[in-house]
Amino acid sequence: MAPVPPGIRLLASFNREQWYRALTFILTFLLYTSFHLSRKPISIVKSELHKNCSSLSESSSVSSGLNPDVLKLRSDCGWKPFDKSNYKQLLGAMDYSFLCAYAVGMYLSGIIGERLPIRLYLTAGMLSSGLFTCLFGLGYIYNIHSLSFYVLVQVANGLVQTTGWPSVVTCIGNWFGKGRRGLIMGLWNSHTSVGNILGSLIAGYYVSSNWGLSFIVPGLIIAAMGLVCYLFLIEREYDVLNSSVPSLKKTKGSWDNLRHGAAAAAGQRVSPAAAGGGGEKQRRAVGHQLHGSSADTCESSDRSSPRFSRGVIEFSLCLLFAKLVSYTFLFWLPLYITKAANLDAKTAGDLSTLFDVGGIVGGVLAGVISDKLGKRASTCAVMLLLAAPTLYGFSMISGLGLRPIVGMLLLCGALVNGPYALITTAVAADLGTHKSLKGNARALSTVTAIIDGTGSVGAALGPLLAGLLSAGGWNQVFYMLMASDFIALLVSWSVNVCLYRLKEH
Repeated sequence: MAPVPPGIRLLASFNREQWYRALTFILTFLLYTSFHLSRKPISIVKSELHKNCSSLSESSSVSSGLNPDVLKLRSDCGWKPFDKSNYKQLLGAMDYSFLCAYAVGMYLSGIIGERLPIRLYLTAGMLSSGLFTCLFGLGYIYNIHSLSFYVLVQVANGLVQTTGWPSVVTCIGNWFGKGRRGLIMGLWNSHTSVGNILGSLIAGYYVSSNWGLSFIVPGLIIAAMGLVCYLFLIEREYDVLNSSVPSLKKTKGSWDNLRHGAAAAAGQRVSPAAAGGGGEKQRRAVGHQLHGSSADTCESSDRSSPRFSRGVIEFSLCLLFAKLVSYTFLFWLPLYITKAANLDAKTAGDLSTLFDVGGIVGGVLAGVISDKLGKRASTCAVMLLLAAPTLYGFSMISGLGLRPIVGMLLLCGALVNGPYALITTAVAADLGTHKSLKGNARALSTVTAIIDGTGSVGAALGPLLAGLLSAGGWNQVFYMLMASDFIALLVSWSVNVCLYRLKEH
């Protein structure tokens, strides 16, 4: 008899629950990758919406297959109405429209997400987002030059995209406990950077020939992932445990043992109703024990405790300024590289992906360090402290060639996105599963929405301010970014004083 291959033996060593955890991890990763993939094209297309009048060539007329008169209308100095000298303000207004709608909608999304099945809620949001992303690209196909059209599409897309973050964080929080949450969520949160990278590459491929496809292709991808979400997403393990499908319920015995073990470790009893899949309240309470839902926060015995509220508020404010910096890079970096380094739109878009590559490393590193030290706020503070001089350095070397730009983009990405990734994932999950919530697992959705919604206010302000300040020179934009980073640093230190002066009991 031939020996079983080692790879098969490895696969067989995992039990069914572990496979479900892996499925949830991979699926939510891909789902939110598609969200960021669909947000990135606007930053790549900006340099095409406004470009030098001399950039029009005969070859572009032939390759596009368009009527020369129509092409002239589209390309004299870019795409009307972004072909005037106030194009930065108009582009900033489009960014602000999306992000302001996103910030407002996020507060509502967490509350709605608590009351609806996450799988259906997320599916509807992804299908709607695919529709509105495609509509923006159709503006090119149908030769639409109305600013109102693009702004309204951005507002609608910003609202429906708020379905994503609270939903996926709740799912991943339901399946993974606190033990190595920083590492797990650091790896998982790299979907943000992966989505930005893929979005940049896809949009960059079409931007010079047909920028409409830079939106339509990502729109179709997120819509397709919405269908995958509907078919495969499992919100929490109890959904499998109580399934009417016999093959899924075979795991019931092993999960009951896991519950008993978790409760025994906590010195508590598990009632027969909870062990046998009884009422919803019992199942949630046991799941709360199972997932180790204590957070590194000041002690609190009541959900409305001022101490607990202060932890959420202060981390939210820290995220506001950290996300302001991150999203300014997200929406304006390709255009800045185009102007500062005199590169074409595609090359600048490809180069901007290095910022997100650095973000992947920074997010994982922040998670690992915070797990080791048990101090999430201190980890954020140190990275923010290092980010400010790095931002200044990047502004100084942008015109010195590609090699310095590559190195500084990687470093900036790691230091800027590290704290942002840590707060939106591990910190939000810690606070959302705090013992003061008394086992209310769905409260994670609301806490996540509060933190990310407040952060999204900064995300809305950053690109808007960049559009206004860049008219007076890019140095003013970097001064604004450094000031925001410094304020985030001050807030993170105040969080550290509150949240980590005591160890969790």
